[in-house]
Amino acid sequence: MSVQTEDIQITTSNGETMGGYLALPEGDGPHPAVLVFMEIFGINDHIRDVTRRVAAEGYVALAPDYFHRTGPGIQLAYDDAGMARGMELLGALVANEMISDARDAIAFLRSRDDVVGAKIGAMGFCIGGHMTYLTACETDIAAAASYYGGGIAAPEGLGGGASTVSRTPGIQGRIDCYFGGQDAMIPSPQVDAIRSALDAAGTTHEVHVYADADHGFHCDQRATYHEASAKDAWRRTFELFGSTLRA
Repeated sequence: MSVQTEDIQITTSNGETMGGYLALPEGDGPHPAVLVFMEIFGINDHIRDVTRRVAAEGYVALAPDYFHRTGPGIQLAYDDAGMARGMELLGALVANEMISDARDAIAFLRSRDDVVGAKIGAMGFCIGGHMTYLTACETDIAAAASYYGGGIAAPEGLGGGASTVSRTPGIQGRIDCYFGGQDAMIPSPQVDAIRSALDAAGTTHEVHVYADADHGFHCDQRATYHEASAKDAWRRTFELFGSTLRA
């Protein structure tokens, strides 16, 4: 399926400007919509590719730039310099600001004539996986796919305050989480804590751990790319979106 793409600017509820990358599926629509939350490397070539792939599955796809306050428009490479700069930007994130960005991105999608219904999905990678989980906790999105979301089970949330895992009872839709069994950045006790919180909250969810996969297993531009795990997680993600956003 061919897609149309556009770099956009969203005026936020605070009067700021948040950039984004929008991909539209073929056909007049309307179509269901999905947020694509970036890694610490910004809306780079990989995230743009993922956003186009989501659109090719038949969804209006939006990758919002939640670095717009401190590093607007940044696109980093998967190298030491990119990692160092990305970690700086990660350290400046504040949960309440990220929640506000998510709400503004959802409102943008719902305002579009080519988006059908009120049900919105979200997916994200690394800190974007964390952002996906946080968005599921604090908004009414219907479906979330969190890929190796780091820091979800940390004692404090981004920028301090309530931890993200403690917000789990706020999830209204379904969430699926994908982790790598070889991921030293998200050790198994943290995965267990997320699974336990979801179980305790009665959230509709699945937690998948790919035994042979490491952090970043979905990104085919990283040395840790694990094709089998990436393909399985993608399949599960669009089964999730198909069963919720198209219902």
